[in-house]
Amino acid sequence: MIVSASYKTDIPAVYGDWFRARRAAGACSVRNAWNGQDFSVSLRDADVDGWIFWTRNARPFADELRDIAATRPFTVQYTVTGYPHALERAVAPAAAAIADLHAIATRYGPDAAVWRYDPVVISDATPLDWHAENCARLAGALAGAVNEAVVSFAQIYAKTRRNLDRAAAAAGNPWRDPGAGEKADLLGTLSGAAGANGMALTLCTQPGLADDTGIPGAACIDAARLSRVAAHLGHAPVAAHTRGNRPGCLCAEARDIGAYGTCPHGCAYCYAVADHDGARRAHRAHDPRADTLEPARETVQA
Repeated sequence: MIVSASYKTDIPAVYGDWFRARRAAGACSVRNAWNGQDFSVSLRDADVDGWIFWTRNARPFADELRDIAATRPFTVQYTVTGYPHALERAVAPAAAAIADLHAIATRYGPDAAVWRYDPVVISDATPLDWHAENCARLAGALAGAVNEAVVSFAQIYAKTRRNLDRAAAAAGNPWRDPGAGEKADLLGTLSGAAGANGMALTLCTQPGLADDTGIPGAACIDAARLSRVAAHLGHAPVAAHTRGNRPGCLCAEARDIGAYGTCPHGCAYCYAVADHDGARRAHRAHDPRADTLEPARETVQA
């Protein structure tokens, strides 16, 4: 079994104490977002083939990565966008994240981390040309640290639209969802920047754009990549079936142990947080000794 920690919240950056406690206990509890039922996920080495970590800041998690690497492979899906404060209220500076990615590659090998430049948000502060320049600059700084760059355009769910609209009103930074042609043109530019710096550009769960541009789809939970990390660390390879979460998703089957509505980073475009104030309350109220990250209902509604 592959364990994902977590595309729903940033466990390495803000819930590392909880993760360490649950790994020591050997299991955690996760709530099914569809039916509200809780289920247990084993975190014992005997039951975990590999780990996928999703983060914007892995530095607080460095000791845990070292401990995990002694027994199992992992990869880090590391988001670095360098967006302005109007879109990202409380994330690590891009320069710090870049230095951390180089440190991870040096210690654990060239497949241990993947750079995520996503989601791409088009706004007055981040127009198409800005993304072309920004992504090229970041790719240059990350050359040698990663060999894959994952991109996607923001998925405009109802809660995403509400949060983007609020952020736009507060900062005077209107946003828009560009047409398919504009997206395809920008993807071609980003692909060139990635390729010039030794990275393959992949596209996360947007099959229409993949068909239009020829850019391959991303397997963010990637058993083959985990197996390459395993070989580098001297562990057994990882086998898993592909089981995507939505159309175009190429991810391997995994169990995610995070919880929606718990990440305090405050990114205006986040699909995993409907209420940023509620997410900050949930983070402040969370007990690292609890068996789950799921916030108490009264905490979020307070």
